Formats: sequence, structure tokens, C-alpha cells
Amino acid sequence: MDNDNDYIPALKYKGLTKLYDPLLKFFNAGQKLTAKLLAQAAITEGDKLLDFGCGPGNLLIQAKQKQPQAVCRGIDIDPRILKIAAEKIDKHGLNIPLKHYSGGTLPYKNESFDKVLSGLVFHHLSYNAKRKALQEIHRILKPRGKLHIMDFGKPSNLLMRLLFIPVQLLDGFSPTADNVLGLLPEIVSKAGFANVIEKDRLNTLVGTLSFYQGEKPQNNK
Repeated sequence: MDNDNDYIPALKYKGLTKLYDPLLKFFNAGQKLTAKLLAQAAITEGDKLLDFGCGPGNLLIQAKQKQPQAVCRGIDIDPRILKIAAEKIDKHGLNIPLKHYSGGTLPYKNESFDKVLSGLVFHHLSYNAKRKALQEIHRILKPRGKLHIMDFGKPSNLLMRLLFIPVQLLDGFSPTADNVLGLLPEIVSKAGFANVIEKDRLNTLVGTLSFYQGEKPQNNK
């Protein structure tokens, strides 16, 4: 994910980006999943949080509505979906700055955020892109800052494995392989995070979703 040409849009093809949010609403999945991730993150007043790969902005909007005093920021590599997010945020009358980036260095200073959240992003990234993104997230988190990830994990059973195949056909077998093998916690740990655990998992119509958490160590330099 070194430039804009290396990412996979939400539904693989850029022309389908505008359908991503309506599909989440159709399956009644978006709000339920983001609510679960937000409950895990336990955002408090004054928290500064970043939604990494914010997509259409659903998680950011819920976060700001749930905790109005939190400082929320969003970033995404897809300018089309950022436009959708900006329009939705404006419609709700919320102050949530969004940024576009090229997939390299995150445009934030060291130790800028208390929490970084990410939903259904990492299965789009190659192993190296996952590693680089996590190193950047580690850099911008404050000591003892938390990372909360919702993404596809190791299938709970054969049915979940079979249900995940259409996702792989859409998003690619190579970037999703780490998720199928349950390697995401290991990759997060190698990026410098401590206490990396799978907090919960949920079987869905498209496979097993895992909810992970990691922490930047207090003594990190």
C-alpha cells in the first residue's frame, strides 16, 4: 500500500464504491458491527481517536454521537468513499475532520492519539502493507494507547470458511490469506503492540469476524 494504486476499494471495483454503504444497510450489518467495536473501545470524554480506513464514516458518526467530547478523526486511501463520508458527517452536523493519504506515512505526529479503531480494512492489505500500516499506527499512538480492530479472523468452522470464499474472490486470496490463517494478532504484535488478544468473534453470512485489541507499551520510545 505504497500509493493510491495499491489499495483494493471497499467492493474491489472503484465504480462500486457508492454501493458499499447501502449494502451494509441492506444486510443491517453496519450499525451493529460498529456499535460492537465502539463498545470494546470504551471511548471516554477527551479521548482523541482515529478511524483508520474510515470508509463511509459510520463508525466516526456513531463515536461522536456516543461521546460528543471525544476528538474524532478519519483517514482513508479512497477519495471516493471519503467524499461519501464527508457528506454524511456534514448532514449530521458533526465536526470530524477527514484526511486522504497515499498509503505510506500517516499524516499525524508521533503520539497523537489515545485510540485507533479500524473496521474491515486489514483484509484488503498485503502482509507487508499490514505490517507497515500497523507500524505507523503504533507511532501515532500515545504510550498505553489502544488499537481496536474488527476484521475477518480464522473461520470458526467449515461453514464459516466456505462463506468467506466469496469475499476472497472479491478482495483477493493473497491479502485475505493472513486473516484466514488467524495471523493478524501475530502481525500486530510484531509491530510493537503488547497484550494483543482476540476480545470476541462473531459468525456472519460472510465468515467469522474477529475483534482484536492491542496496546502500545508505556515504556515505548
